[in-house]
Amino acid sequence: MGLRQHLGEEYRKLAVQKESQIVEGHLMSDHVRTMIAIPPKYAVLRVIGFIKDRSVIHLSRVYGERKRNFVGQHFWARGYLV
Repeated sequence: MGLRQHLGEEYRKLAVQKESQIVEGHLMSDHVRTMIAIPPKYAVLRVIGFIKDRSVIHLSRVYGERKRNFVGQHFWARGYLV
């Protein structure tokens, strides 16, 4: 399974955990664009942060060197657009 499909499936699983839905997503060579429907009871910051945090942990375990510690390194950009 390719990274694009794998990341899409992981995003969907994580969004469901926050009762959200991935409406549309695009994986570019240097960034990811995702449209997410988030219920009003959740703060956007919390849902986006949750998806970013959990997805990078998952990707580092699947595609990264398992012997390495990823603490202190940056994978996702700090911002998001609402």
